[in-house]
Amino acid sequence: MLNIGIIGCGTIGVSICKAVDEGTIDAHVRAIYDRHKEHVKNMETSLEHLQPELMEPAKMFEHIDLLVECASQQAVSEIIPAALRAKCDVMIMSVGAFADHELYNEIRDIAKENDCKVYLPSGAIVGLDGIRSASVEEIYSVTLTTEKPPSGLAGAPYIVQNDIDIDNIKNKTLLFEGSASEAVKLFPANVNVAATLSIAGIGFEKTNVRIIANPELTRNIHEINVKGAFGEFNSKVENVPSPTNPRSSFLAPLSAIATLKKITDPFQVGT
Repeated sequence: MLNIGIIGCGTIGVSICKAVDEGTIDAHVRAIYDRHKEHVKNMETSLEHLQPELMEPAKMFEHIDLLVECASQQAVSEIIPAALRAKCDVMIMSVGAFADHELYNEIRDIAKENDCKVYLPSGAIVGLDGIRSASVEEIYSVTLTTEKPPSGLAGAPYIVQNDIDIDNIKNKTLLFEGSASEAVKLFPANVNVAATLSIAGIGFEKTNVRIIANPELTRNIHEINVKGAFGEFNSKVENVPSPTNPRSSFLAPLSAIATLKKITDPFQVGT
């Protein structure tokens, strides 16, 4: 059975543990880690059968097959290289960290050297299978338009740096338009999907991102337009916000669970 270690005991970490606890994922959560004690306590009280051990990452690597990062972009740079050198496969949720091209290349090289896999779930978007297929030939353009209730963007560096009072946004407002590279740095908790899209497609600098605050919304919307030699496609998903984290979509933890199910399943469906 696959032994999993989880870094980050927030919404996604808890969702994964509960899925294993309920038997949805055929695996075992051997260890967990979070710098915030209250997050660990919340994780432990949410489980009925599992009793994962609290471990420092370096010790955790000795007992697991797969490390799941669902903590932060900083955790990716601090922990993932060491996990790969310890010959653990990894699953990364804070994909925005890969806007740092040196980090992306470093992790890719270490994974290759140690014959490890790096899994990047699709998160809160749909259509990555189409982009991966389209990328076999030339892709001309990729545009992601993310539309959220203003509260879902609270605390983002872009909002803070520009002193934007999100409570006073009364109409649909385009807050940002630029490259995915810029977007994932300015909205690190909101558009990790832009990073995943960039890696699957034409890169961070060529992928265009638009971020809209819309006070009339109760859902997070991600719309993707792709043009290439294959033709053109559009995908749109209207996500219910996570019940415990309005900045994230409910589909994000479901994507993490689905990826783990795929890893442990002999049948592999889709591109």
